[in-house]
Amino acid sequence: MDNRRDGPVLIELDDAPRPSPAEAPPIEDDGTRPTGQAMHTVAAIAARRPSRLTRWFWQLLTAVVVFFVSVALWDWVTSLVQRNEVLGWAALGLVGLFLAVCLAIILREAAALTRLKRIEHLHIEAERVLADGDLAAARALVGKLKSHYAGREDMRWGLDRLAKSDADVFDADAALALAEDALLTPLDALARREVEAAARQVATVTALVPLAFADVAAALTSNLRMIRRIAEIYGGRSGTLGTWRLTRAVITHLVATGAVAVGDDLISSVGGGHLLSKLSRRFGEGLVNGALTARVGVAAIEVCRPLPFLQAKRPRVTALVQRALTGLFDRDGTPGAS
Repeated sequence: MDNRRDGPVLIELDDAPRPSPAEAPPIEDDGTRPTGQAMHTVAAIAARRPSRLTRWFWQLLTAVVVFFVSVALWDWVTSLVQRNEVLGWAALGLVGLFLAVCLAIILREAAALTRLKRIEHLHIEAERVLADGDLAAARALVGKLKSHYAGREDMRWGLDRLAKSDADVFDADAALALAEDALLTPLDALARREVEAAARQVATVTALVPLAFADVAAALTSNLRMIRRIAEIYGGRSGTLGTWRLTRAVITHLVATGAVAVGDDLISSVGGGHLLSKLSRRFGEGLVNGALTARVGVAAIEVCRPLPFLQAKRPRVTALVQRALTGLFDRDGTPGAS
């Protein structure tokens, strides 16, 4: 006999009252909102100033190491000359070439620091000219900008345009605005592309690489490379020491002004950012780190630019992040195809 039954199965419930979904307690926040920890770590590393005792320690250690290495090399070369004159002079020549390369590196770093200081002085002088409204000082400043960008093939068109039009300007503000439009506007576009590329790279590595400290390493290297490229775009040509000095200046400014802190307004300003942070903590961290990288890039542009923003629009962090992360995160908060 077949006891199987066809059709629905009815389950009888008792008449006890059931809780309503509207009466369920709200889900508590577990504190996993993305905070951009990688960029905060980078900011702390770059903005940290060593104590005077620490600086003395490293300076004396460097002097001691250089002294003993120099004495050891001298003894080695002189003993080699006594044993074999040909090998001794060959070793002396190699040491001389090495010292010449070290001297060239030192001179290059000094030249890079000089160019960074020149840009800083141009920026300060531009603010003074704008405050005083001095036409003669403005034309002198424009002449310094011409000499600063002379010799660059990509600036030839802007220099020719400025040379044809600067004589027809009889106002200090107009003279600097003309120089900004002819020389700095194309450079601003290149600098924005560098910021977008760095923000995209930091966000991608943070979201997709689960290794410990990988996001910190990616944020540090990407921000250093971005700041160096921005300085080169505006004519700074910063070396290793110049890049670190410039990075410390930018990060210190951000920390002092509180711009490195990120709130919900910055997360939700990017499409799908708030939902993304709820669905995946890794992708939320990538979004916040990318936004913080864009903030560092905007600060680097303002520091490396020879003139303050006059008629040109200052780059907006939200617009930079949206263009940088287009395709990486979809509007609905899910990872994009790219």
